[in-house]
Amino acid sequence: MGVSDSILGHGLVRLSAACLLLASAPVLAQQSAPASKVTEGYCLKCHNATDWAGGVAMDTLDVTKPAASAEVWENAIKKLRGRLMPPAGEQQPSQGDVDAMVSYLEGSLDKAAVGQSHVTHVPIQRLNRNEFVATVRDLIGVDIDAKQALPTEVEVEGFSNIARALTMSPSFMDQYLTAARHAARLAVGEPVAKLAKVTIPATTAGASAFPLGTRGVMPRGGIRFSFVFPADGEYHFNVPEEDFIDMGLYPRGAQTAATLVILIDGVEVVRKDIGGAAWLDIADRDGPSGRKELLAKVASSAQVSAGRHDVVMTYIERSRALSNDATVGGGFVGGIGGGYGPGRVSDIPIIQTAVEVEGPIAPHGLSQSDSRARIFVCKPTKATDERPCAERIARTLATRAYRRPASDSDVQRLMKLYDLGRQDPGGFDSGVTELVTAVLSSPDFLYRALPTGAQATESRLLTNLELASRLSFFLWSTGPDQTLLDLAAANTLSQPAVMQAQVTRMLKDDRARALVENFALGWLNLDELDKVEPTDPSFNAAMRSNFETEIRLFLSSVLLQDRSVTDLINANWTFLNESLARQYGINDVRGPQFRRVQLSDERRFGLLGKGAVLLRTSYGDRTSPVLRGAWVLGHLIGTPPAPPPPNVNTDLGVKDGAAYTTVRARLEQHRKSPSCNACHGVIDPPGLALENFDNTGRWRDVDAAAKAPIDSSTILTSGKVIKGPVELRRHLSATPDQFPTTVTTRLMMYALNREVEYTDMPLVRQIVRDASSSNYRFSVLINGIVNSDAFRRQGPEAHEAPRQTVARTP
Repeated sequence: MGVSDSILGHGLVRLSAACLLLASAPVLAQQSAPASKVTEGYCLKCHNATDWAGGVAMDTLDVTKPAASAEVWENAIKKLRGRLMPPAGEQQPSQGDVDAMVSYLEGSLDKAAVGQSHVTHVPIQRLNRNEFVATVRDLIGVDIDAKQALPTEVEVEGFSNIARALTMSPSFMDQYLTAARHAARLAVGEPVAKLAKVTIPATTAGASAFPLGTRGVMPRGGIRFSFVFPADGEYHFNVPEEDFIDMGLYPRGAQTAATLVILIDGVEVVRKDIGGAAWLDIADRDGPSGRKELLAKVASSAQVSAGRHDVVMTYIERSRALSNDATVGGGFVGGIGGGYGPGRVSDIPIIQTAVEVEGPIAPHGLSQSDSRARIFVCKPTKATDERPCAERIARTLATRAYRRPASDSDVQRLMKLYDLGRQDPGGFDSGVTELVTAVLSSPDFLYRALPTGAQATESRLLTNLELASRLSFFLWSTGPDQTLLDLAAANTLSQPAVMQAQVTRMLKDDRARALVENFALGWLNLDELDKVEPTDPSFNAAMRSNFETEIRLFLSSVLLQDRSVTDLINANWTFLNESLARQYGINDVRGPQFRRVQLSDERRFGLLGKGAVLLRTSYGDRTSPVLRGAWVLGHLIGTPPAPPPPNVNTDLGVKDGAAYTTVRARLEQHRKSPSCNACHGVIDPPGLALENFDNTGRWRDVDAAAKAPIDSSTILTSGKVIKGPVELRRHLSATPDQFPTTVTTRLMMYALNREVEYTDMPLVRQIVRDASSSNYRFSVLINGIVNSDAFRRQGPEAHEAPRQTVARTP
């Protein structure tokens, strides 16, 4: 071919390409027509190069090339899926047009993302307090009260495991070091034990926490607690004198005979009769000195071995027919304490709110507790064995704690601390205590790191050890167990089939409950029910505890039994005891124990019918359609509304002297302003559909305060009319992939320890599509995440996710 032929050939190629481009233009225009229709008809009025509403001008964007402005269009998808835009009160596109635009945008963005890998850098992060406590428990068998021992974490969208928020200040470090030293001493025990007195406060628990045949029901019926005994020896269990025995002017706590029992790990160690006529005579006759005498009679002793034990101090239940003093005229006693029934005094307790544990008295060594068994992998029989044994303990413990094989330099650093402790009176055990403290204080334990080279410009695969750690903290909130470490050492964990098998195994392990406690409750904002204190006098701490138990059992029954995540919305079962069943208007549940109950009332199906949700989305004195609507939009649909503008009056309380009206009536008055309705018209409708539930989860047809019927009918921004929770639930399920997308997005954030970016959304949608054939089973969503590049790779430190921004012109 000559030169002219070559030029002609290249010209023909260019002409062919141009012809193909021209030929495809109508196809592109046809595919983008739904997006053009919505943007031109409903968006450009505000989002244009003149007004720049929300900092977006859609007339500057090419709708046929969504990938060129991916961040803008991903945000548009979110707004459209939640029907947050156009604002309420403005002309709305049909649901068909919205669905077509969303389908086009998602398809275009997902197609453009094929073959691309957007891996973000996750910075070094310390263990949050939940992870610290769980890892210490797994490592040395010691439970620490996280809220008491460690500072409150900064939460990002409900999660406390987001790397960028896990900073470390000097005060944080002091508290972590104190917690580490305390844990080490509890685990090893006290080689030279000192006499100490510890007050154990009673906490709320139901009768199911106590042995059958005992009175139960804390705190008035007894107390149950877990305690680490520092050494083998005798321990005294006392009732504190200050204010824990009901012996005032009329000593009700002494008048009724009862049988006190103390059990250690379920084994009875003390049984004694207390109270009755003789006790009452002493209290009446001797006053303060009589009080001390009776306290001494209540005090009990038992031999206990070192280590953690469960202790129950309660009373034998007895028939009312056995009591000659079962009633007091006029029901006076029942009216004082509450919860005992009219005139019943046989339930009046000696123990009020706490007990004291004093000891050890005459200590005699340290038994092989569970904690010591985990630490002391060897036992020296002579002095020359001690240092080699200590080195073995250091290497074994550090390997587990650091989540990698411990090096010789690691061991030598730890042995310096052992040598210092060995000089204390406790000898070898004191040295090991210092060694354990050093391990728990080490940056290798306190921090999770996924390092990259300083000059790295590309993402890198995680090592198998790093992958084991990331997987374990994701599913268990603690470090990898020996099975994961062995697979990592063999470099097989990264194989998809092996990973899937491990996910299955780990979800069946008790440690997977961390997904309920730290993921699900955080995502749903149900981890702090004490934030709401209802003014309803019938609501008490026991009912709040019932709500907490129900929501945990319900979430576990879906997530940890590997059901479809859509069951969180539609499940026709829950977990109730008699008290909670009565609160819900269910009459065929008896007893204090929680059990799975099949629901016949559709209003109680799924999350929308749970007391925990209804309480958390209310105020103390009233319901809040605004809070409930925002919760549905943000936590279920995944399209959180914007926060209210600053200086906006959000008080819907009844003004002094004004007639009491329903919350709905006050909201309608508030929404008369177009600027208010723009947001409230979107937020309020889902909340109004739940208005028949009061702020303690009970169903009502009438607002008792306003003396007016409840109207739960509402109109969504799409124009759809719904009434009540049943129709709202069906509306949420009408788009099958919407809720699974919300779950997957939040699960990915939790798994990756970072916020989900717009570049992650094609991956989220792919995981959801792949899970559709399994009806969105929880484990399938998890496997989609753990087998993704986002989970298995670490981005370069200098990487900044590309953001599509359009500068505003003057």
